[in-house]
Amino acid sequence: MSDDTNGYELSLLELDGEELKFRAGETLYEVAQRRNKDVPTLCYDPRLEAFGACRLCVVEVDGIRNPVASCTTKAQAGMVVRTKTEALEKHRKTLMELVVSENPEATIDPLRGMASQELGVLAERYGADGSRFQGKHSGSSRPDDPNPMIGRDYDHCISCYRCVRVCAEQEGDYAISIKNRGFGTQITVEFDGFLSDSACTFCGQCVQTCPTGALNDLRARKHEDTPGELEATRSICPYCGVGCSVDIMTKEDTVVAVRPAMDGPANEGALCVKGQFGWEWIQNPERLTKPLVRKGGKGGELVEATWEEALERAAQGFAQVRDTHGRHAVYAVASGRAPHESAYSVQKFIRAGFMSNLVDNCSRA
Repeated sequence: MSDDTNGYELSLLELDGEELKFRAGETLYEVAQRRNKDVPTLCYDPRLEAFGACRLCVVEVDGIRNPVASCTTKAQAGMVVRTKTEALEKHRKTLMELVVSENPEATIDPLRGMASQELGVLAERYGADGSRFQGKHSGSSRPDDPNPMIGRDYDHCISCYRCVRVCAEQEGDYAISIKNRGFGTQITVEFDGFLSDSACTFCGQCVQTCPTGALNDLRARKHEDTPGELEATRSICPYCGVGCSVDIMTKEDTVVAVRPAMDGPANEGALCVKGQFGWEWIQNPERLTKPLVRKGGKGGELVEATWEEALERAAQGFAQVRDTHGRHAVYAVASGRAPHESAYSVQKFIRAGFMSNLVDNCSRA
């Protein structure tokens, strides 16, 4: 059948009493999301192939005896679907009680990762505290891993495999894998070793997709007790020329984390190790706050100076080099840690001041 003006096929199904159009190949979950239906899930990430493991997204379909996972069930013409019934909510509550029973009682701080609150939110929604089902736990944390970026608190793992899948499907690293089955299931890397000894590139994708905070941002967690409300400011990563969109997380005037923007046109939720974890220098106490000049000229001791004195000394030095060796003796390399406005100023300084194109940036990709 021909598409309508919105790009949807004219095939129809009924969802919670409402007749809807859908695209060929669209799943019931995608149709429900498009209509803002509140269908819970823990193993779903829109960037990944649907997995259907958590079963929280089950819906009722007329003509099918048991509820079906909406994330893996394709929409078909004439379907009659219900996303919320008393039976479905009872089913979801039982599943949540089973999941939470495996996790130790702990408050998961939002700084652990972008999706780290998903389990807690659903547990509160369904009143699941883990007391109904008690028994064996799966997953053993790796506090012995010395890497300073990604925490591996597998006691909080629910075996949704989002970390494994994002590492394979989005990054293509295949650094994270699974060993054993049942209560012996464990998220691991090759030879059960440290992340730094594996194929891990520390992109942080696993951290940002984890719905429980089992994999978490160690650098951000240093600021769990920093006062202030957690706020996000959209910006562009300065480290290279790709232009990845990031959200800079702050508490008052303190940067506490950097997260990838899932809707970033250049990166679509991905970042490299520098963009994800290379932000602590911003508040490093060893950063220079005043200009320094050499006392007594070349080889002298660096001493603090006023901005006027420092700029005058720099201008004299540039002019001397230009007059002695010519304009092409001066060139500039801008820093990826500087604001974009600074990069513009550097190239303008060289091109307008020295009539030269000898300018580069360490962010050039």
